[in-house]
Amino acid sequence: MSWAEPRLRILGVDPGSRKTGFGFIDWSGRQSRWVNSGCLKLPEKMELPDRLVFIAEKLEALVQAEQPDCAVIEQMFVAKHARAGVVLGHVRGAILLTLARLKLPLHEYPPLQVKQTVVGVGSADKQQVGHMVRVLLNLKQVPQEDEADALAVAITHAHNTSSLALQVVPK
Repeated sequence: MSWAEPRLRILGVDPGSRKTGFGFIDWSGRQSRWVNSGCLKLPEKMELPDRLVFIAEKLEALVQAEQPDCAVIEQMFVAKHARAGVVLGHVRGAILLTLARLKLPLHEYPPLQVKQTVVGVGSADKQQVGHMVRVLLNLKQVPQEDEADALAVAITHAHNTSSLALQVVPK
């Protein structure tokens, strides 16, 4: 489906050590449209370095297929367990490196701002975020948790992007 006015294609990423959510939306300056989304499920028996390569390769293939204008990732929260925080840091590093190598402009938002933008409440839970993502993108069903979080961060960027940033060539 093509729009007559310029649009910005945004890739949202929700890093995870078991599942990494991704979501592509098109933003016209007035509305968001869902393009593609899902989760990269990481093989549990795979060693961490191999998981990082897996994420990088899958993410690169998605970027090449969907051709986003920019990428957005949620800023890291403080992990409850040190090991989980370290592993998540490695996953974020692999994602950031991949996006940088692909020369995609990258933006980050704190979880509180994402929830505030999408739900209207910074303390919203995962179900509320998923429900509002479904409503805002006119989806038939609520996306998986990590997928919904990736779409939510993309929506946040869309709502925080000025109309000047939309001076891109329509695709």
